[in-house]
Parts: sequence; C-alpha cells; structure tokens
Amino acid sequence: MKKKTVIVIGAGIGGITAAIHLARAGMKVTVLEKNARPGGRCNRFSRDGHQFDTGPSLFVMPLLYEAEFGALGASMHEQLDLLRVDPTYHLVFDDGSRLKLTSDMHSMREQVESIQPGSFRGLQAYLREGERHYHLGLDRLVNRNFRGFFDFFHPRNADLLFRLKPLVNHYRNMSAYFDAPRLKLAFTFQDVYMGLSPFEAPATYSMMPYSELAHGVYYPKGGMYRITESLVQLARGAGVEFLFDSPVERIEITSANARGVCLADGSRRDADTVLANADLPYVYRHLLPQDGLAASLSRKRFSCSVISFFWGVDRTVEALPPHTLFLADDYRGNFDSIIRDLSLPVNPSVYVHAPARLDPSMAPRGQDTLIAVVPVGHLNEHGKQDWDALRDEARRHVFRRLQTIGIGDLKPRIKFEASCTPPAWAKRFNLMKGSTHGLSHTLTQMGYLRPANRHPRYKNLFFVGASTHPGTGMPTAMVSGRLVAERIISEAG
Repeated sequence: MKKKTVIVIGAGIGGITAAIHLARAGMKVTVLEKNARPGGRCNRFSRDGHQFDTGPSLFVMPLLYEAEFGALGASMHEQLDLLRVDPTYHLVFDDGSRLKLTSDMHSMREQVESIQPGSFRGLQAYLREGERHYHLGLDRLVNRNFRGFFDFFHPRNADLLFRLKPLVNHYRNMSAYFDAPRLKLAFTFQDVYMGLSPFEAPATYSMMPYSELAHGVYYPKGGMYRITESLVQLARGAGVEFLFDSPVERIEITSANARGVCLADGSRRDADTVLANADLPYVYRHLLPQDGLAASLSRKRFSCSVISFFWGVDRTVEALPPHTLFLADDYRGNFDSIIRDLSLPVNPSVYVHAPARLDPSMAPRGQDTLIAVVPVGHLNEHGKQDWDALRDEARRHVFRRLQTIGIGDLKPRIKFEASCTPPAWAKRFNLMKGSTHGLSHTLTQMGYLRPANRHPRYKNLFFVGASTHPGTGMPTAMVSGRLVAERIISEAG
C-alpha cells in the first residue's frame, strides 16, 4: 500500500517534532527549509571559536520536555546532557540592588523578607497558585486539540474561569501576594517569554515562575541548539528527508485541498498533506490565495520583538553569571513603550547571557561569549522606525546597565559584534512584523480562540508553530507538533 506523503514547510522545533511523529506512523515526510540549517528561531552560529544560540537561552519546563521526548520514543536524559542552573537569574534593579531567584527556599526567604518583611508567606501562596495553574493549564489547555467550539466552551471547562484566573491581570493579581513593586516585577517578567506585558497577561501565567523554581531551569551542554540537533537525529532515524536552502514560494491549492508546494526555483512537489511550520500570518499572507483570512490575522495582536547583540570578548567576564536581568523600576512605562508605542523604552530592561559560565566550550579558553537582548516593539507597518539608531541606543543601554554592576571596560574588549533587529528577524525567519514570539497570548488568542492547526477550508492543510495552538516556546512547539500530527494521523485513517 502506498505511503501517505507529507510536506512540512519549515524545519522549526514544531515542524521537526511533527515530522517525527508522522514518519513513525508510516508516512513519507519531507521537510523543506528556506535556510541552510534546521531550527528556525532556535538556531546557532559560530565565529572565531565563539558559539552563539540565536534564540532561547533557557531550558524551562523540563517535565514538559521530558514528556514530549518520551512521546517520540526517546529519553530526554539520553538525548541531552542537562546542567542545572541555580540561581536561575540574577535580577538587578535600577539602584544596583539584586535578587537571585533560586529553588533554595531558605535563600528566597532571606531575600524577599529583606525587600518586604513578611513577604515569604506571600511567595509560598503565589507558588501554590502557580502549581495549580501549571497542572490545570497543561492538562486542560496546552495538551489538547480543540477541533470545535464545544471542545473549549463546554460546561466542564467553566471552572477554569475561577481556577486559572484568565480574566485577572497578572500584575494586578500580584497585589494579593506582595506589596513591594520589585517583588511583583521579579515574578511576572517571565510573561515576556510569550511576548506579553504582565499588565495585559492573564494571571494564568504564574505557572512559569512556579515551574522555574519547582522543577528547575537547565542548560543543555553544547547550547540550546543541541535540542534541534537531537530532534533532527531522531527525525532522520525515523526516515524523514530534509531539504535545505529550499524556500517555498506558494502552496498549490485546488478548490478544496492543498495539492503540494511550488518552490522558489520553480520546481513543484506534490503531497497528500501539507503542514506549514512557517510563521502562520506569513503563510496566509504570502503562500496562500488571498481570501480575507490573511487580513483578519494581520489585525490580531502580535508579540513584541527584540534587539539582540552577539559579542565575542577577548577575556572572561567573571563578574557576569549565566543569566543576568536588569529590570527597570518604571515597569509599566517600559511595556507601554514596547507594546503601545512600538519603540525602545527610555530606560529599557536588559537581559545578558554568558553561556560559557555553564559550558566552557561556548567560548575559546580565556575569552567569553556574551549575548545581550533588549525587548522592543515589533515593526510598525504604518510608520517609520529607524532601527539602526534604535540598535545603537539599545547597545548604549546595555553598556550603561553593565556599568552599574562594575563592568565598565567591556566595550574595548569586544572582538566582534553581530546583531539582530526586528527587520532582520522578519527577513531571516519570515516573521510577520518581526514579532519574535508570533501572535500574542492575550485572553482572546488562547486555547480555541487561537488560530487552529488546520485550515478552515483546505482540509489537508495543517499548521504548527508559535502562532497556532497551544502557542510559543520550545517545549510548547513540541506539544504543537505532537497535537497536529495526532490530528493528521486520525483524519488520514
């Protein structure tokens, strides 16, 4: 019997994961990737012995990763050499004071009580709420395919309105646990993982800081790109074919189905099923016939973007721990500048990653590899943004922030710099508006209300990735890949 054929557009984490599941189910799967290597935003480049991960730098929600590797018939611990990171972050506030987030509750008690006496009890209560949100959220929202309206809006889900607090603002919800603004900052900044402001994110996302403190934060030896390499190895072992430098120009459509794809070189490939792992709004805008759905998607809320700097440094910067986050006291003003004004805040928050603190192979001996990330607004389609000027300003803010912790001589020690601004993110990964996390995760763009993983008209055209259900993030991308594969397999049978 002839094998069902599947074309996957894009070799991101979700696309590769889906390809493995489909190949293991007996389908013939080909992955077409526009770039020279797999991974999508979870990518890597090297220069002069320095290794840079271009995307995520934190291995969070390890239990979810473990479950998803298990669903692929693999052991996460055999695939990845994971290093525990604790303290997870070193938070630095505007006046130079610090807070180290750690799973050591004795240390957390001392630190939070020094900021607000009596607040450790609030932290314990907040983590209990986060635990509830974590288990309910994964079980009832993340790990489910919502194929119809009543799969989501069902009486059995009514209790989620109270137990998950989706209608409650995350930052406002912190007032039930803390009075000190800096403690509210310390346990809501993780919303940026979803490209969201804590002032508009639902309180549901307390699951993130809970998981970090309860389950731990890790770092794969060899960098985050090891996850991509591991998945590609599993995919090839399952018989998946990869074709790189193969950009898709359009999806070939008949009246009711996708019949294959046309590549930029003019060649065509037919398939029984097409699965798009490219950014969903990009797919609707550029790869499909225009029918109003692309315009509808473009009106949805998009996540923020970032300006990233990648520096090779000629000496080790010992004063920098693995993950340092400089948080601005004007927290709301920061997010207003990013989300509302689509710009760079006057005093932006800054994240600096020093991977060689965890894995010395990420930099030459006696030298350092540094990555600095500054959240900014996404591309403004109706106005001009001078990204060269904004990049230069962001760089100055990074150096200024580093000076507050005694690192004032970094600039002359930088051997080379690479950077990535929202236009670069848009060009390299076909991200609409340069939004690094795809569509935002607001209340009206969660669960069933998030774009579905199958086209409403073309029944053999499916989607996987950040802008589809369940959403952005690397472990969530693996969930997305499994869910869409399950749907394709069930509907093919």
